[in-house]
Amino acid sequence: MATARSTKTKIPQLSWTEAQPAPVVLISGPEAFLADRAGQAIRDALKAERADLEVHDIDAASYTAGELFTLASPSLFAEPRLIRVDSVEKCSDAFLEDAKRYVVEPAEDTTLVLRHGGGVRGKALLDLVRGGNGVEFVCAEVKKDQDRLAFAQAEFARLGAQIAPGALRMLVAAYSGSIGELAGACGQLVSDLGTKITEEHVNRATEGRVETNAFKVADAATAGRAAEALVLLRQAFSTGIDPIPMLAALNFKMRGIARAFGATGSGGQLAKDLGMAPWQADRAVKDARAWREEDLARCMDLAAETEWLLKGGSRDPEYALEKYLLFVARRGR
Repeated sequence: MATARSTKTKIPQLSWTEAQPAPVVLISGPEAFLADRAGQAIRDALKAERADLEVHDIDAASYTAGELFTLASPSLFAEPRLIRVDSVEKCSDAFLEDAKRYVVEPAEDTTLVLRHGGGVRGKALLDLVRGGNGVEFVCAEVKKDQDRLAFAQAEFARLGAQIAPGALRMLVAAYSGSIGELAGACGQLVSDLGTKITEEHVNRATEGRVETNAFKVADAATAGRAAEALVLLRQAFSTGIDPIPMLAALNFKMRGIARAFGATGSGGQLAKDLGMAPWQADRAVKDARAWREEDLARCMDLAAETEWLLKGGSRDPEYALEKYLLFVARRGR
């Protein structure tokens, strides 16, 4: 058996957009949709070369010893093989041992694709691949608005379509959930409306869609916009969002307001004293001015009571959270 290449040799971490076949491929990172895209690109490239490609799937968590070597063994007609391994971050000990042996000396005419979503399990295998025994394509989460805009723009370019800048921003704002959902919306727009997408097209297609998340609800409540906060909260409930993270976001905002109550000084000094970014400190101080000290103290007590109600103290946690939300939005009055 060949000797493993030194783990001091570091392979570059390439973008998922560059995914292509190699004897051993590592697709890493938490963004499952992008990982699926990378895996599909590798399969398509192999299939284009040889229509008789054999494709095998392995679940690393339930793997049994020897399975990898059996699938990689040459067949009677010498068809090329693609072996896709999912859940490497949950792999069995048997898989870890077999895979470490395999990547040092991969089989001919075989592409092994390892999908690792994150975590420390399987680190020894990842280090071996990254040390020069494979190639790696990274699928990081797409969180920042600018990154989501860039992703959507690339999707339209991939589909041979153009979208107006304002329409692009509207679309990304409307689909602030999973990146797969955003990609689906891009594809649907092109399928339904063609290759020139305008703001009017997006507005009609989204029909005023509002994506609710915990901090949008908290922002509306702490700003005193009671009706808007209540609507957003109920929209969140209708989509299955759990009350606990909603409460956590609201409490996070209220703790900042409590710290900022009565604070004075320059923006930079306030931010330092409060342990916040300057814009957060400015917002917290502004919001705190709308509160009376006794009402803010009552709010802190109600926050603790609401947490208890949401964690089993009430049969109607949604009502308990609504009550607390309205107390915050009305500044205790």
